[in-house]
Amino acid sequence: MTATHKPLGSLSVSPLSLGGNVFGWTADEAQSFAVLDAYVAGGGNFIDTADVYSAWIPGNKGGESETVIGNWLASRGNRSDVVIATKVGAHPDLKGLSPATIKSAVDASLARLRTDYIDLYYTHYDDESVEVPEFLVALDDLVRAGKVREIAASNISAKRLEESLAFSAREGLARYVALQPHYNLVSRDTYEGELAEVAARHGLAAVPYFALASGFLTGKYRPGTHVDSARSGGAVKYVDTDRGRRVLQALDTVAAAHQAEPATIALAWLAAQPTVVAPIASARTVEQLPALLAVSELTLTDAELALLNEASA
Repeated sequence: MTATHKPLGSLSVSPLSLGGNVFGWTADEAQSFAVLDAYVAGGGNFIDTADVYSAWIPGNKGGESETVIGNWLASRGNRSDVVIATKVGAHPDLKGLSPATIKSAVDASLARLRTDYIDLYYTHYDDESVEVPEFLVALDDLVRAGKVREIAASNISAKRLEESLAFSAREGLARYVALQPHYNLVSRDTYEGELAEVAARHGLAAVPYFALASGFLTGKYRPGTHVDSARSGGAVKYVDTDRGRRVLQALDTVAAAHQAEPATIALAWLAAQPTVVAPIASARTVEQLPALLAVSELTLTDAELALLNEASA
């Protein structure tokens, strides 16, 4: 484990997880390879994707991101140097968490990723039509078969998470070691409170998605500005809110003090929160990466954290 890497279950991960949602969507294979190469060269080792990325694009069917990552792994021969996280349950052809779906989905992901194991396998969305014992036994089977090293959850209620952890403990099965919540400076109530308390109580590592609020927290979306981005719809909704304006002002203040980008400050705030091990952020171009990777070098003062907490409350 390097000085900056943190434990996540039995894994060791860098302080920034690279989001793979853009691969095969807004970044073609050549761009994606360049971003992945630069991320690893910058000390990163934790790549996040899902079997559904990017089925929402006309002409795509899901699995595009995994395919790009698999091609990159094969061409670079570096599988053992990186931690690959992917997810099950949202692919158009393999929705939900029935044992049969999980079994089919993992094999499809392994084939696209061109690997024989997945380091971290998330249930992408909870499926309350399936009882906890059913899907956890299926996930435990994957761990025992060596197809998956660790399991994790995303988009799950505190109650179902608690129930899942209790069942694993009682039956001696693989247990969730991480949680991927929606969490950032303009969306705190999606994690803080009951869900964060369950994670803290059980020692789960939080790996927040939408860490930069679809790009809003990079600071490039301001009142009166237009940004040409496939994701701008997700960001502009914050521009004209009181909280959005307060947060940008606080980010600008702290960024100036550190001579850093607002994105770095937003990620550093997340990294300083209890349970958070590595925020997820994606980069479409190599030029977007330095501000993200800089989170490993930047520590906010108590006063700066207090300023950001107050602005985002």
